Amino acid sequence: MKRTILALVTLALIGGNFANADVKLSRVFGNHMVLQQERPIRVFGWADPGEKVSVELAGNSAEGTAGDDGRFRVELPHMKADGKSHTLTVKGSNTIKLEDVLLGEVWICSGQSNMEWSVAISKNAQEEIAAAKHPNIRLFNVPGHVAGPVPLTDARGQWQVCSPQSVPGFSAVGYYFGRALQQKLNVPIGLVGTNWGGTRIEPWTPPVGFQQVESLKDYRQSLDATDIQSEKGKQTRQRYLDQLDKWLDVARQNLEAGKPIGQPPRANFTPKGGATQIYNGMVHALIPLSARGVIWYQGESNAGDGVRYEFLKEALVKGWRTVFENDDLSFYWVQLANFTAPNENPAGGGWGHVREGQRRALRIPNTGMAVIIDIGEARDIHPRNKQDVGARLALWALAENYGHDIVYSGPLYKGMKVEGNKIRISFDHVGGGLMMGKKEGLEPTKEDARAELTQFAIQADDGQWHWAQAKIDGDTVVVWAEGVEKPKNVHFGYQSNPVGINLYNKEGLPASPFRTE
Repeated sequence: MKRTILALVTLALIGGNFANADVKLSRVFGNHMVLQQERPIRVFGWADPGEKVSVELAGNSAEGTAGDDGRFRVELPHMKADGKSHTLTVKGSNTIKLEDVLLGEVWICSGQSNMEWSVAISKNAQEEIAAAKHPNIRLFNVPGHVAGPVPLTDARGQWQVCSPQSVPGFSAVGYYFGRALQQKLNVPIGLVGTNWGGTRIEPWTPPVGFQQVESLKDYRQSLDATDIQSEKGKQTRQRYLDQLDKWLDVARQNLEAGKPIGQPPRANFTPKGGATQIYNGMVHALIPLSARGVIWYQGESNAGDGVRYEFLKEALVKGWRTVFENDDLSFYWVQLANFTAPNENPAGGGWGHVREGQRRALRIPNTGMAVIIDIGEARDIHPRNKQDVGARLALWALAENYGHDIVYSGPLYKGMKVEGNKIRISFDHVGGGLMMGKKEGLEPTKEDARAELTQFAIQADDGQWHWAQAKIDGDTVVVWAEGVEKPKNVHFGYQSNPVGINLYNKEGLPASPFRTE
């Protein structure tokens, strides 16, 4: 009996293959949606096994057949945004018509609480909401927080036209990113939000992501041992059932004797770090939706992983590119903002380590990083200024995806050279040149030529760290410290909250914190 109950629970979680009276689309398709231009348009859902399904949009049509599991997928050819409202027609045993469907650019907005943070509680919320009349921006939000061992197959949520009524609860970073794109591109923008505050990166990563990163083999082993469909997972489940059998026998005897029965053994089918659990609940149902890219704001909950975050990010990016069937899927993330009380240790640490991991992950092709080390709040992990976050992410997309000739990143560490008792630092993305700047609120960064560069530290040959002086020399920065004759390395902004950090390029974009070792 007990195993029958477990089997029924499993079936309820997994769902079964069943006949559908009608053709049904995944709920990620709906009225007012945006479909990705210039890429194959994948339309998917369910029908009776073997049923033929046809799809028509803007004079283009295609057919497909539902598989034995009842799932169908039909692929329409590439189309360009044309500024028109279309009807998407799906025919099988019944006909579905979706109205006001636009062709444009689709971006997925994901991460933890700073991506989930809504327009309604961002800076200047009332003014921003009142001005949010953008009929060519469409919003889809995956509601609630869902995680588990079994991938869900249907999305929840519905598409909405961006308006003062629909925008308040949507991701502020996502909205400000999409607004910046729409203003520059003048094509429809579709934003798909799937977020969960306080979450680590591992639960968002599909198994195939961990499989592609050699240094994360401990996660791969853990996943294999807890996957109920794998051989090791079956062994784990069997061991639990055997333990449950023994407990039930003892509990029955204790109950008859009037003794406490105690707690049953705990079933542990959760892999290391909760890996894949949120992917199963909040991402899997979206695939294989066609999209241009992903914007990602997460890392606070992984701060303890330090520089290793580089490899966790690699697994996420490779995993999502695989499941969304797009090796070129753009992936732009936000480096963590400054936060917490200042630390006077020149060696730094804390969030400095995870920021370094985020910076190093830029080695992954088709990725980018918005640096926001100048707009955080010491006492609030959720800075209210989400406008600059979205705008800085949009710069990467405008340059890398849409060919705009702009400076899209602040200075990024390129290399170092020891010159006597000094170290010269070179950068990529210097733009019109390096400067000392000051950022206040939503105002553009202003040059502060009378200031001194701050937050540089230098390491002596004995391994000790010292606060350093630094000056701009052309497109480089020269760093030194009194008493340090043989310098080895440099840290810049390597604190959780590097107060007063002020190195920018002339375009007003801040330099990323870095370490040279």
